[in-house]
Amino acid sequence: MRKRILAALAWALLAAAGAAAAADFLPFTVKDIRVEGVQRTDPGTVFSYLPVKVGETLTAEKAQQALRALFATGFFKDVRLETENGVLVVLVEERPAISQVDFSGVSEFPLDSLRRALRDLGLGEGQILDRAVLESAEQELKRQYLSRGKYAAEVQTTVTPLERNRVAINFAVTEGEVAKIRTIKIVGARAFAENDLLDLFVLRTPGWLTWYTKHDQYSRQRLSADLETLRSYYLDQGYLDFNVDSTQVSITPDRKDVYITVNITEGEKYTVSDVRIGGQKLVPEEELEKLLRIRPGDVFSRQRLIESQKAIADRLGNDGYAFANANAVPEVDREKRTVAFTILIDPGRRVYVRRINVVGNSKTRDEVVRREMRQLEGAYYDASKIQLSRRRIDRTRYFNEVTVDTAPVEGRPDQVDVTYTVEERSTGALAFGVGFSTLDKFILSASITQPNVFGTGKFLALELNSGTVNKIYSLSYVDPYYTVDGVSRGFDVYKRDVDASTLATGAYGTKTVGGGIKFSYPLSERVTVSFGALAESVDVITFENSSTIYKDFVAAFGNKYRYGAFTAAWARDTRDSLIVTTDGLLTRFSTELAGGDLQYYRLGINQQIYWPLSRSLTLLLNADLGYANGSGGKPLPFFKNYYAGGPGTVRGYQDFSLGPRDSLGNSLGGTRRVVGNLELLFPMPGAAQDKSLRVGVFVDAGQVYGAGEPVDLSEMRYSAGIALAWASPLGPLRLSYATPLNERAGFDRVQRLQLKFGTAF
Repeated sequence: MRKRILAALAWALLAAAGAAAAADFLPFTVKDIRVEGVQRTDPGTVFSYLPVKVGETLTAEKAQQALRALFATGFFKDVRLETENGVLVVLVEERPAISQVDFSGVSEFPLDSLRRALRDLGLGEGQILDRAVLESAEQELKRQYLSRGKYAAEVQTTVTPLERNRVAINFAVTEGEVAKIRTIKIVGARAFAENDLLDLFVLRTPGWLTWYTKHDQYSRQRLSADLETLRSYYLDQGYLDFNVDSTQVSITPDRKDVYITVNITEGEKYTVSDVRIGGQKLVPEEELEKLLRIRPGDVFSRQRLIESQKAIADRLGNDGYAFANANAVPEVDREKRTVAFTILIDPGRRVYVRRINVVGNSKTRDEVVRREMRQLEGAYYDASKIQLSRRRIDRTRYFNEVTVDTAPVEGRPDQVDVTYTVEERSTGALAFGVGFSTLDKFILSASITQPNVFGTGKFLALELNSGTVNKIYSLSYVDPYYTVDGVSRGFDVYKRDVDASTLATGAYGTKTVGGGIKFSYPLSERVTVSFGALAESVDVITFENSSTIYKDFVAAFGNKYRYGAFTAAWARDTRDSLIVTTDGLLTRFSTELAGGDLQYYRLGINQQIYWPLSRSLTLLLNADLGYANGSGGKPLPFFKNYYAGGPGTVRGYQDFSLGPRDSLGNSLGGTRRVVGNLELLFPMPGAAQDKSLRVGVFVDAGQVYGAGEPVDLSEMRYSAGIALAWASPLGPLRLSYATPLNERAGFDRVQRLQLKFGTAF
């Protein structure tokens, strides 16, 4: 504001001075007009701003108007009006033009981005130099360094005059070091340990992971968010009078260290004495009471109170009351330290959905989005169906984000419009990749994948994968809506070569060429059944050092097999997310029945339970049972056996190493497999807000039993350890370290550290 006032005052003084200089010859009749001093500016530009033409009379008022207009262009530092024998002479001194903008000492920001930002401000090559803009750019650059935690950064601007009224601008930056948070103190905490409260904060002192998260760098926005998290924590623990009294943020004179102090008043802990429901009860009160998450005798929790209000409003929304409100009115008794609530219900009007709009799907066809919707136009508004529709659209994985908004129709109080806004993701991919795992070692791969072909929602993929153990070449196609009621149909054609020479199973190889068709039908929103049929041609290769069992099978049945198989599965999936799961169940039953040169059957049961213990802790229970056997008088092919050990089954043991062995010590696999996993999942300490990092503490158990062997649970192998899952910038990484708990010395093959890492480029 001060700069604007000074600029206006300077302009007024210059204009007044110019007008005073011209007062000696005013008024006079202009015989001609001459412009002097212009180098880059076209004289016609100057003429266009003059309020007088040849033959007209120039007065003091018009002269002042001319000076104001020419100064306002920003092209000139000085403007004067003079006369020579009836000729009006306009003398101007142009502002210099910017010839170049350079930076020195800058490594924190890309130089091209800085130049683009300065050009947008009016400080680019070829533009007129404005000192006010230059000063603003310097201050903004300093602010950007402050936002990065570099409080010692200094910016020195140099303007060097060049020929032809041009200048070169150089920003000399001394970036300095990033200021680190050295201490965070919470003063006034008595009910909880200070360290426990600090664990709630995103901001923290330097640790072994803060080089990646940058959470040891001070940010006002992050501190405000942390204080709100602290407030919510206390309110959820019953401290109704909690207050953040003040915060002090100080920095050392060398601007390298930041110290934060938070002063709080905890207040007293309150319990709930009563919860009543009032207002318009359009739903039976007994049903509404079941929705309450907070009850008399409970410690007060703002979170559970909000959940109760939302549950009631959502329940009314399911009956068409789109704008229902449930507001809690507290009655606080500070002497008894109790609080009672009356939840007043205001349902509003019952409304219909007039129109459903889809916005943002520039590639994906409208029908692909609309076929996932369960709310219909012209029907009563149903909040549960609207949210179910949003989740179904999200689960297509064609979009990065899906949001839904409800807006009343103007002039129609009983109607609303529902708008789904989607942000499309780049679903197609042409990728060449390299990876590493403890099983396949180095892997080269290439793939062409398009899960949303031409915006139709159909899946098409071509994959080439080369590993030490597995080589895969496959083509897959799936139409998720082969019929309008959600029956999907897919095809697979593949060639798969397996070289087990480096595995615990011993030396053998298979070359498989096959194809199949599969159908899936949704019985409900959560339950799906699927059926499929496949045909394969398998060539088995044995070596001199192959197991005798492998050689005997080939001697009895040959090494070339042509067979077909029928598959069926039933699945119920209530998981809240397919990416970072925190709640829900996955139950799956599967079967495979084969006939031809190979005759066998396989049965599988898998149960996963995700149980949220808190906002950050999730308990995963996994059970996997498998049973297989030969049929038609033929044994189960050895390469169709079940195996266990390694990631996905029992970590800490080498891949495929558990179960029966031959005389050479090679793992043979078995016809029955029992696997169980118990894992506590939580965010990476120090990076609680980063969903790309997740840690698990686990206990694994499992074993494989051969044909004719009893299932002896005492033979189960157990391990315990810690696992890290990181969606790194270079690709997904899975790392685990496990210690076998009942290793059989000299028999079991232990592999404590197991890694899988891959990337695409």
